[in-house]
Amino acid sequence: MREKILHKATELFLNYGFKSVTMDDLAEQMGISKKTIYSHFENKTKLVEETTMHLFLEISNGIDHIISLQKNPIEELYEIKKFVMTRLKDEKASPQYQLRKYYPKLFETLKDQEFCVMQECVVDNIKRGMEIGIYRENLDVQFVARIYFAGAVSLGDLDLFPNSMFTKLQLEDYYLEYHLRGIVTPEGRKILNKIINSNQE
Repeated sequence: MREKILHKATELFLNYGFKSVTMDDLAEQMGISKKTIYSHFENKTKLVEETTMHLFLEISNGIDHIISLQKNPIEELYEIKKFVMTRLKDEKASPQYQLRKYYPKLFETLKDQEFCVMQECVVDNIKRGMEIGIYRENLDVQFVARIYFAGAVSLGDLDLFPNSMFTKLQLEDYYLEYHLRGIVTPEGRKILNKIINSNQE
């Protein structure tokens, strides 16, 4: 039952936001009593904490799997983006923004964990791209990896990137292309253009 509650809560939070979904909503959607939910999660904050960590682990494992396939580094970033977007259901309710606003401590904890995972993944991606000649050889790997992470986090800020101006998918596409165009070699640019063109067909 605990797993079922986590699964349903994750789905509702992603679709409607952490603030909007109440324990009553969750109980009603699942056809169970609130008492049953509270027997597994002492309060809503604990439920939000566990659902975000559960989702984070799920996404981390998915990213690890994509990396293990040893694809071309440019293709790898596009595969990761596609996987994350599918898992987050296009973030209709901007959960990252709501997390920052209503659960700031949890947001910071999650951001620290995301940084550790993403930093390792992006550093490895940059190094491999440099080794095979599709990323420029004069890159400062740590700078590029950190600026990439900082930018990715800021995409979730609705004050900077309001839903009325950009869809989540547009933002992710624009950002990934922006990142890659700054670091690719002419050889890498050919691969990038091919991926972008095939995505537009």
